[in-house]
Amino acid sequence: MTAAKTKPFDPAAYLDSPEAIATYLTEALETGDPAFVADALGVVARARGMSEVAHAAGVSRESLYRALSAEGNPEFGTVLKVAQALGVRLAFETAA
Repeated sequence: MTAAKTKPFDPAAYLDSPEAIATYLTEALETGDPAFVADALGVVARARGMSEVAHAAGVSRESLYRALSAEGNPEFGTVLKVAQALGVRLAFETAA
């Protein structure tokens, strides 16, 4: 019996529309986990092209990779710049 070959799941492969990106980021925000939100922004940036997002956000690609990893801790200003570069915006609503 041979072992099945698997590949790691990469959500970036499924973020192919603005709606999918917005839904993914909204669900990440709803977790309340800052590391997960940073990682989700990184996944979206990879889906869109990290170099292009970094350029549009005015940061280096390397620092963006570090900041938007699960271990990263980006400044809020960086989060806002990346959101703008991705064509999304943060929104707040009342908690139920």
